[in-house]
Amino acid sequence: MILILGVTASGKGRLAFDLAEFIGAEIISIDSMKVYRRMDIGTAKPPKEARQRVKYHLIDIVEPSDSFSVGAFINTASDIIGQINNRNGKIIAVGGTALYIKSLLYGLFDVAGTDEQIRTELRARANAEGLSELYRDLKKIDAAAAERINPNDTKRIVRALEVYQLTGKPISSLQKQWQQHQIKHDWTIIGLRREKADTSSRINRRIKKMISAGLVDEVKSLLDEEKPISKQARCAIGYAEIIEHLSRHTSLEDAVELIKINTRRLAKGQRTWFKTFQDVHWLDVAEDEKPGQILDRTKKLLDNIS
Repeated sequence: MILILGVTASGKGRLAFDLAEFIGAEIISIDSMKVYRRMDIGTAKPPKEARQRVKYHLIDIVEPSDSFSVGAFINTASDIIGQINNRNGKIIAVGGTALYIKSLLYGLFDVAGTDEQIRTELRARANAEGLSELYRDLKKIDAAAAERINPNDTKRIVRALEVYQLTGKPISSLQKQWQQHQIKHDWTIIGLRREKADTSSRINRRIKKMISAGLVDEVKSLLDEEKPISKQARCAIGYAEIIEHLSRHTSLEDAVELIKINTRRLAKGQRTWFKTFQDVHWLDVAEDEKPGQILDRTKKLLDNIS
């Protein structure tokens, strides 16, 4: 069982595919937005050709009008892992949603319950004052959590503030109990790491390709569907900004620049999360390194580990 992680646009998806083809493995996606059907371009799903050659799991399993929780992810992923293990199959898990990865490795952490009144009040504030005000509050009380959470992610911002009001403790401090747990399965964890400038360049190229591939039309189609797109799906980077553009609040040029900014912010948050991960075999990838070279280095790494 191999888990490949890295920040957005690091090349982890390509490595997972190449390695899966080489060893005959099935791939489990660890991505909170690739679960949504018809959200293809903005989530950088693997192309259809790749999915015909390698079996992928946890992609296209939820309607955009629905929500999808980390608990639902863990339950579904655990079932899939059990099924593959029962037939003696090989597993490669890959993704960049750090909360999902942590939960897959260590299980869901125990944290405060919920209080619907607090949530209602926080949502009302977000509607009245703007989500940015809640995000500012979060940065004041829990800078570590704010760094990991997308400023457009209403659900997680509200949850972090709710936990603080319930416990008096930052949610990031409660999440540290993960560090004391043992990994639930026998995972070999490989991380791809690039220089920040290289990552930023790759992010810019990816976003340019997404726009050329029809991201705006994809978002239009989602907004035209009979059932409205859920708040959770709406907050996905690339979709939130284009929705603002289509609402005539921003120009397309400004929306694209905001996607770049928010994607770089996501990468920064992922780096912060991944620093807390233990037992990761990091591969530092050069800017000019080809996918075949990365695959060869990964094979050697796995040989040395075994």
